Amino acid sequence: MKQEDREAIFYKGPEPFDRETSRATLAYALGATLYMPGTRETIAEDIISHKNTGLASTVFCLEDSIGDSEVSFAEENLTTQVKKIYEASNNVETLSRNLPLIFIRVRTPEQILRLMEKMGDSAKIITGFVFPKFTSASYKYLEVLKSLNDQATGPFYGMPIIESPEVIYRESRMFELMETKRLLDCYPELVLNVRIGATDFSGLYGIRRGPDVTIYDIVVIRDCIADIINIFGRAESDYVVSGPVWEYFTNGGRVLKPQLRKSPFEEYQGTNGRNGTKIRSQLLNKYVDGLIREVIVDRENGIIGKTIIHPSHIIPVQSLYIVAKEEYLDAVSILDNSHGHLGVLKSHYTNKMNEVKPHHNWARKILLRAKNYGVFNEQHNFISLFTEDVHV
Repeated sequence: MKQEDREAIFYKGPEPFDRETSRATLAYALGATLYMPGTRETIAEDIISHKNTGLASTVFCLEDSIGDSEVSFAEENLTTQVKKIYEASNNVETLSRNLPLIFIRVRTPEQILRLMEKMGDSAKIITGFVFPKFTSASYKYLEVLKSLNDQATGPFYGMPIIESPEVIYRESRMFELMETKRLLDCYPELVLNVRIGATDFSGLYGIRRGPDVTIYDIVVIRDCIADIINIFGRAESDYVVSGPVWEYFTNGGRVLKPQLRKSPFEEYQGTNGRNGTKIRSQLLNKYVDGLIREVIVDRENGIIGKTIIHPSHIIPVQSLYIVAKEEYLDAVSILDNSHGHLGVLKSHYTNKMNEVKPHHNWARKILLRAKNYGVFNEQHNFISLFTEDVHV
């Protein structure tokens, strides 16, 4: 992004981070997490060349994205790709601080140890591992992760995916969620966030949402997500919950009336004569507006981050987590006045009441988002980044 564009769009720019940044910050930093099959032979080239603009985190997948017969090849391929990225970072072809956070989605705890042995020193560029179909009985993943960190080869983090039948089935859900949380609570410093596997949940019912609906329109999944947030999203838990994958990356033709609201686009006047109405029209063709609607609902329910499967999703998701200036000023005011002398104060824009105690945790999360994604200037919002000439 050109400096003048950045200054025009951002009141406060996003701060840099890498795998050595504190866990509390990284948990909010993943944003649009791009999955890449472990069999892909251009992984290193894409990462080193920064092919995907705005990419903050990526997962090299050895689980459902590859066939069972491809596991051995995928392990060897990933080892080669990781070594190439590591060598490039050492040769200053790409600075390690400019690398996205890199995770590997494994099938078993034993696979982690096997990969670590194969990767050797190059594993230093890995931020952690994704644990699929995680349940309260999946303690071996965490034991292996702890042993790696105890050997001072870390930090390495884990990201469990909640997607088992025990959770989606109502009769066992609350017991399983509480037991899973009890397990994770034994390793809080190792858990970066808790992810939701809505595709596996849907598969248990023979359901697949279409591009014109969000996951929240699928009632059995919505109810389960509500309970996951209820257990892991509590202030005292301090877990970050990430949203389920959006699996569409082309628009095969609209069936329903587009639901991407016109008003914010009509009010926006972009650079080089780009007007908001034209941008909206292009978005409805280039992206699935359902993704945008789903991320907005994710965000309003306290979910931070989104699994994606196509680079075209990066900018929409990342931009939707940038904080509005009004939110930022409210959050700063609330935290600045948490000394106990005031209980209620008028917002900076004099349009709402800010209560110091009830809004304290919200304000803290807003500032963590602001740190990682930045703060928009007035008259700017997520639409400001949906242009071909301006990128995060």
